[in-house]
Amino acid sequence: MTNLTPRVDPPMSADETTMLTAWLDFHRSTLALKCEGLTDDQLRTRSVPPSSLSLLGLVRHMAEVEQYWFQGVLLGADVSTGHYWTPENEDGDFDDIATADVAADFATWHAEVDAARRASAGLPLDTVGKRQRRGGDVTLRWILVHMIEEYARHNGHADFLREQLDGRTGE
Repeated sequence: MTNLTPRVDPPMSADETTMLTAWLDFHRSTLALKCEGLTDDQLRTRSVPPSSLSLLGLVRHMAEVEQYWFQGVLLGADVSTGHYWTPENEDGDFDDIATADVAADFATWHAEVDAARRASAGLPLDTVGKRQRRGGDVTLRWILVHMIEEYARHNGHADFLREQLDGRTGE
């Protein structure tokens, strides 16, 4: 099977900013690869009850996470309502997928990734976000490391979801 999503291995030797952004992009591409070639119904397929986990839910969740950390925390934008969640339904990114527009949801995720790249472009890693988290300052370095961790954890979930759908496994 030929992959349509380009994924570039992070460099083995680079400055810290290049290394962190390369690893984040690697994990973003990995999630896209896990979803590649599936139908809308397959992307909506839940893992095992009572979990509401699905590949589409992961994509929607990561759009929310990208927006929160880069737009909300780093830039200080108001993200009090997300793309998919509300104060009444904080898990809307995972729960409300039955009739979700898959193409629109992927477009939202890609737009948030692009916005995150623009938000952090050229900033020193020690840049402090304009919004605190749990009463403390958050640097761009912390955000990038956290985003790598967030994608890596959810890509593990995506591995199991994809294998359940068609047996495809891999990095």
